[in-house]
Amino acid sequence: MEFTLTKRLTLSRAGLLFCLTSWLSLFLAAGNGMAETVSTEEWQIEADKITRFESPGSIVATGNVVITKLEQLPPELSKKQQHDLQWANLLEEKAPAPESATGDMVEGVAAPRYKTSVTIRADWITYDVENGSITARGNVNIKGADDELRADEGVVDLEKETGTFTNATIIRKSLDLHLEGQTVEKTGFNTYHIKDGWIITCKLEEDETPPWSFASTDTTITEGGYALLENATFRIKDVPVLYSPWMIVPAKNKRQTGLLFPELSLSERNGFGFDLPLFVNLTDSSDLTLFPQYYANRGFMPGMEFRYVLGESQKGTLMGNFLQDRLSDPSETDYYQDTGFTHTNEDRYWFRGKIDHDLPNNLYTRIDLDVVSDRDYLTEFNTGFTGYNQTNERFLRTYGRNFQAATEDQRFNTMKVLKAWDTMSLQTNLLTVNDVQANNTSPTPLWTTPGLNFTGSLPVADSAFTLDWGAEYVNYWREDGVGGQRLDMFPRLSTPVPLGPYLESRAEVGVRNTSYMVKSYGDGTWDQNETPSRSLFNLHGEVGTTLLRNFSLTGGEIDSWDHRLRPYVEYDYVPKTNQSDLPLFDEADRVENENAITYGINNFFELFGDSKKNSSRDYGFFKVWESYDLRSQYTERPLTPVSFKLGWTPVTSYALSYQTDLGVYGEGLTFYSLESRYSNSRGDALILDYVYSGDELIQGSPFSRTRNFNVNNPFSAYYTGLEAIHQINVTLRTKIINTVSVGYRVQHSLEQSETNEQEISLIYHPACWSVELRSNYTPIDQGVMLLFNLAHIGAPLGVNLGGQ
Repeated sequence: MEFTLTKRLTLSRAGLLFCLTSWLSLFLAAGNGMAETVSTEEWQIEADKITRFESPGSIVATGNVVITKLEQLPPELSKKQQHDLQWANLLEEKAPAPESATGDMVEGVAAPRYKTSVTIRADWITYDVENGSITARGNVNIKGADDELRADEGVVDLEKETGTFTNATIIRKSLDLHLEGQTVEKTGFNTYHIKDGWIITCKLEEDETPPWSFASTDTTITEGGYALLENATFRIKDVPVLYSPWMIVPAKNKRQTGLLFPELSLSERNGFGFDLPLFVNLTDSSDLTLFPQYYANRGFMPGMEFRYVLGESQKGTLMGNFLQDRLSDPSETDYYQDTGFTHTNEDRYWFRGKIDHDLPNNLYTRIDLDVVSDRDYLTEFNTGFTGYNQTNERFLRTYGRNFQAATEDQRFNTMKVLKAWDTMSLQTNLLTVNDVQANNTSPTPLWTTPGLNFTGSLPVADSAFTLDWGAEYVNYWREDGVGGQRLDMFPRLSTPVPLGPYLESRAEVGVRNTSYMVKSYGDGTWDQNETPSRSLFNLHGEVGTTLLRNFSLTGGEIDSWDHRLRPYVEYDYVPKTNQSDLPLFDEADRVENENAITYGINNFFELFGDSKKNSSRDYGFFKVWESYDLRSQYTERPLTPVSFKLGWTPVTSYALSYQTDLGVYGEGLTFYSLESRYSNSRGDALILDYVYSGDELIQGSPFSRTRNFNVNNPFSAYYTGLEAIHQINVTLRTKIINTVSVGYRVQHSLEQSETNEQEISLIYHPACWSVELRSNYTPIDQGVMLLFNLAHIGAPLGVNLGGQ
């Protein structure tokens, strides 16, 4: 607890000024019956009654006393100063000195800015001006930026920043550190002496009995951040269960090095497992966690996690695990027969990480690392803190992007640097592939070393035309097979077409040229032109209109709602072009010819709340569309399936998305997907994902002309084809009672009538600690895991860096 109170008033000129201000305030307050207020440059005292004494110099305030300390903030920098400072920081230069003030600048100087740094409340307070101390009685509450003190009464020395309090409670917000004692003495900066008290590191409601605590007859909290307890007892629900004549408990207000709580597991395949993580606090903005994990049937599996945070958008996390696997031996025939695994390497590992750096001047950097020893690792080691499932979810929460599916055997490692302007962007891409396919045959995966993508949009002089463009350069390298360089230029010119006041229309024409320099690597061969090229054009036109109506509502929190209806028609044309002489690197190398009319209706619904608060939110949408194919090969079946897409958010805690395709030639439903999300403040959550795509997608029916699947590798369809999907995934968590929750998660393939993974968990979570029991099942293994989590004093991750 830190009180930054300084003695500002003396009986000199400042005291005289204070006296005049005090008597004037008293006179005015007496005249209107309002609370009395006394103010100085730094302090403001407000109470029902304020009395000033001259000898000795003191102030006595009674009734709803509030004393606030005002701290003046530095003036805001001008836009030019902010710009100069930004560039100076980027170039690691000294910022330019501020310009001399001119008359115009003085007139524009803003009024001083203040913030409240300390607030003192009590029923009665006396302020000793000469000695610089405050005596407070009755419902004493002292609140700073990070800490809060409550007491029946107390004395504070403003000069030494010390004090003594009776029946006091101290709460450190940064760690939810809770101290109570019959007598609490603040002996210095963040140091205390407590008589007959107890300590706990969790947030408690007023008069709530702590679920656990350390009590003692005498406690000293040192500047080093430790609590020294005499005659200490560890209590559960205020019942003593363990006694020690003395005890040392960490009570730091910063992260510290120490052991985290263990993970215990037992599975059919791994045997007994144990992990006792060690947290190492490197600096205020970086840490390292070591995971000495051990499996009885496999051996020692060390791991590490390094994290750093330089700012909200400048952070990184790197993780790694290594195992010399005793089961990965050709002599373990049962292991391979039961699991169907194909790896033979004993040295198994997974190194992964993500780095985000947003720099000034709209420069963004993203790095993703994912290197695994074999294609079976992520499927086999998917539980626990360092397992695939928790790692994937944790990185998704922290960075907004996760890793590829555990079964993907081509792991992408990328670095992207984006420079953005108002209407243009330039992106640099580097892509390497960790290939863990069972049979590494030619051709090997393509690497991008590098790729450049320049896109933008600009108006053409003062006309109604707009120039949009995309320009991409890629250098493809692979160990074996055909690679090379590709330059793809695609400028497009568009303009609105005036068809009437109620119609929105646009026409676009584009010209595309793609040039190659083909090169063979390893055992790859290319017997055609090494510098082929392709030129084509495209036409696009669209026309639509938007109808809007507002409907008023009464008697609820919603005042009205909007319905926007937009029917539209689009036309796309791309001529048929011979591309057989071109290499096949990705989807850009095969541009399918088009000649189709697409028509549809979009509906959007928006709710409006209290007009005074100007609040609104999206309620839902409904879209339906279909295409008529004019190409000669589809004259007998020119219509694509009718596509429907629905989004619905009836309340902020629930969202539903549904999409389906209905064939018009008797195919029925050829695709449908359902995504449902629900959560509430109680902690209940339900996630349901269901997807089906029939064989029509693979067989090249009209359905395949309406949907472009992205199955991790967006161009994998060129090499392996797409498989039919029929899958349901469910995640459920609900509270049975206030302190007990159950969880269930399942991934089930309806296509193969097989459960890919199933997990059941039981969580006991009273305030400040929890125990979780998980039962996990996969077709190759099953087991249980016991996880402990206790909000202990000085918790190493009390300052969350975004990962744990």
